This record gives sequence, C-alpha cells and structure tokens, in this order.
Amino acid sequence: MTTEEFTITDTPLEEQCIALTSGGTGGHMFPAVSLARALVRRGAKVVFFTDARAARYTENLEGVTTIQLPAGGIAGKGLRGRISGMLRLALGTWQARRHLKKIRPAAVIGFGGYASIPATVSAKGLHIPMAIHEQNAVLGRANRVVAKSATRIATSFPEVRMISEGDKPRVIWTGNPVRPEIAALANAPYLAPEADGPVNLLITGGSQGARILSEILPQAIIRLPDDLKRRLHVTQQARAEDLDEAAKTYEGSGIDVTLKPFFDDIPERLRDAHLVIARSGASTVAELTVAGRPSLLVPLPHAIDDHQRYNAEQVEQAGGAWMLSQERFTVEIVSERLAKLLTGPSALARAAEGARTAARANAAERLADMVVEMLGLNPAGAPVDLKQKTPHVQGDLA
Repeated sequence: MTTEEFTITDTPLEEQCIALTSGGTGGHMFPAVSLARALVRRGAKVVFFTDARAARYTENLEGVTTIQLPAGGIAGKGLRGRISGMLRLALGTWQARRHLKKIRPAAVIGFGGYASIPATVSAKGLHIPMAIHEQNAVLGRANRVVAKSATRIATSFPEVRMISEGDKPRVIWTGNPVRPEIAALANAPYLAPEADGPVNLLITGGSQGARILSEILPQAIIRLPDDLKRRLHVTQQARAEDLDEAAKTYEGSGIDVTLKPFFDDIPERLRDAHLVIARSGASTVAELTVAGRPSLLVPLPHAIDDHQRYNAEQVEQAGGAWMLSQERFTVEIVSERLAKLLTGPSALARAAEGARTAARANAAERLADMVVEMLGLNPAGAPVDLKQKTPHVQGDLA
C-alpha cells in the first residue's frame, strides 16, 4: 500500500481504531478533540497520542484512550534546547512506534505541534494511512515534516501557504472545528446596530501579547464622539495585571464597560457583538467566521512564520474583517477607525456576511467523513462492495 491511494477495507468503522495525535496547545487540541468526539459518535475507538501538557484535554473523553509521549520543541530554541527537543522527539518516536505496532490503528490523523511528530512519522514507517490537519493559513513546521507522506492534508482555510505544488492534489478544505456553542451561532443572524441604538463592542485577547490591546483600546475608545460613547457597551478581556490600568482609563468616560480576565459566556457575547477586536489565532478566526461576526484583527507580530497575519489576510480578502498591523495600532489610528466602523451599519453587515463565506460549517464532521473515505468505507462507516470499489485517487475529495 502507498500513500497515493486510500485503504480498501471490509471492516466497519465500529470495529476499527483511529489514532489521533496533537501538540499540547489549545489551538491544536481543540480540533483534535472535536474529531475524536465525532469518530466516537460514529462508533470508532480512538487512541490519542500527545504530551503531558495536553492530557487534561482528553481526561473525560468517553471512548478515548490517551497515551502520553515525550516531545520537545525546536523552533526558537538555543542549541541546548534544540538538542534536548530532538532527543525527546527521538524517544517519543520510538515509543509511538512501539504503541502503534501493538494497537495497529486503521489510520493516524495528526493536528500539528511537535508532540504530533512521533506518531505521524511512525505511521509512515509502519505503512499506516496518515493524514494531517492544519489550523492556520501557513502549514505548521511539524506538519511540514510529514506532509509528503500524508494521504490527505486537511486545511482550515481555502488557501494555505507552504504546501508544495506536488502536495496540493491531496488537500481538502474541511475548516477548523469550533465548540458546539459557537457552531450554533452559524444560524444566528447578524443584526447591525440601529441609529441611536446600542452598539456592542467585544474585545478579546490571546494569551500572547494581549497587553497592547489593553493599553491602546481604552485610550482610543474614550476619544470617540460623545453621542457614540453614550450608545457603546464594551466587553473587554484583559490580563489580570492590566485590569486596574484599563479601568482607570475608562473611569469617568460614561461608557458601559465590563472588564474581566476571562469570560465564561463568550458565545452569548459573540452572538450580540456588532464588532469584535481580537488577535488572529486559528481558533479565534474559526469562531468569528463560523459565527459570522465582523472583526478588526490585530495579528501577533512575532507568531511563528507570521501565521496570524496570513490568517487575518484570508478573512480580510473574503470581506469579513479589517486587518490592522500592531505597528499601526496607535491610539489615533484606532480611534478614527472605530468611529468609522461603529457608525457604519451597512459596512458591518457586509463584513458579517463576508465572514460567513470564509467559514466551513460542520468541520468536525467533514474531518470524520475524510477519515471514513480514507478507510474505503461508505459515509455511514460500513464496508463497500470490494468488487465494485476502486481506490480513491488523490484529489477525489478536493
């Protein structure tokens, strides 16, 4: 068997085991967990390979067995860190190979992050069909290691950089899975602010580099025209160490502001938002586009391979967002931009529609469908008539 064709099997999905593997960050783990749940619902057994950081994401997943592997990053490390990371990856690969030989899964699906390399690399050596999912608009470094061996390269965006021309026939745009509460917003219409009506501004910040949002936005918002400030309702997520300073800036402005380091009701606040200001990490962009909410995106400038900028560009090109680089994220520029956006309901409504066009609904189920197709099963997970079945050639599902 080669990676140039899908496996043909007479074993139903209910009798098969699928191995998933992912790095330890939420951006990698959330879509992997979503696929795990989708496969379990269809009757498959799932084994999850990851590192110690990510084990908490799979603790309560019914039907999922988690195997922890040693792994270490290499990018951005010093010499000692790179050596340590490579040694841990080598040990993890040896352990992953040993587990895979024992489990013998029908397929291995990788979601990027260095902790995914041991299982995806081992799958190639053991001739186990393997696919990868890329969350960003740039193929991640771990996924680049195994892309040429992948039967399928699932993407969150219609265009992804650093995928070679030879690999493009195996690309399938599945989208990036989001939590069910956000997915439900796909059917929630966007209602642009009415003249003299309330305007809801939602500001979220990623775990990296959110300080600039807390420093610039309060100053920019209090400079808005008084008639707009009276209508404005601001929900702002800020790091705990930035809350007091942000609150002092807003004090006396007459603006209705809610400041917290964490909101556990983001789906409801996103549903009601007229405009969102955020970083452009993969999970954030996926949620904004599925929900169909217009946004002002400020890419993290030091993200690996500048992937946040390319994420934002994809949504901007679809008409669903406005991108503003961090170097231009000044009080004056932001205040002027917000005054224009928040008093332009038709532009906001068009952007909401543009955001929806950049989304891929039911991404977890699309990924599960991809796995089923890789195994040569019909959409219900049952065997096909092998006498009539021919292998799926690369590109069939594109």
